[in-house]
Amino acid sequence: MKKIFKAASIFVIALSMQQAVAQKIAHIQLDSLITTMPETKQAQEVAQGYMKDLEKQVTSMQSEFDGKYQDYTANEASYTELVKKTKMEELQTLNQRIQDFRTQAQQDYQKKSNDLSKPIYEKAKKAIDMVAREAGYKYVFDTSTGVVLFHEQGDDLFVQVKKKLETMPLAVLPTGNAPSNGGGKTTPGGGNKTPGGANGQRGK
Repeated sequence: MKKIFKAASIFVIALSMQQAVAQKIAHIQLDSLITTMPETKQAQEVAQGYMKDLEKQVTSMQSEFDGKYQDYTANEASYTELVKKTKMEELQTLNQRIQDFRTQAQQDYQKKSNDLSKPIYEKAKKAIDMVAREAGYKYVFDTSTGVVLFHEQGDDLFVQVKKKLETMPLAVLPTGNAPSNGGGKTTPGGGNKTPGGANGQRGK
């Protein structure tokens, strides 16, 4: 009867511990949370406006290229070789400028979006930290990425573990030496010969 009572007590304690641990862990879908924040809509509008300005510049440069190309094809027959060469180089240079601008515009847009998103993420992260501490959670996971968003600072065991290691024997490392020959000493000539001849005795 005592054994049954003891086993039941252990089960209850274990269950209570599991429940306590479960209460220390939480999760949240961070991207969905950020979507609900009013700052996100504002940031999207600013980013879209920035992209439209870049697109206007690309359109203007492309129109300039198209106009010069049409002029070149319409009057090519009347151009001298030098004029053809000059105008063709001008078109190639302008086309390269357009390509470079497109690449730089994409990079600038990405940077602008990141700059706009950063304070929103930091605000959301701060709110998560506050709620986690108030509720006593030890860990908060982002279910959209699997990243740990919050964790309580624990004790650093570096010093204690280092001291413990100093009391332990050295780890046995594998070596490339040949197996032991049973304790006998080997002479340069081979075998386990001893001085004094085959019978192992010195002459008198």
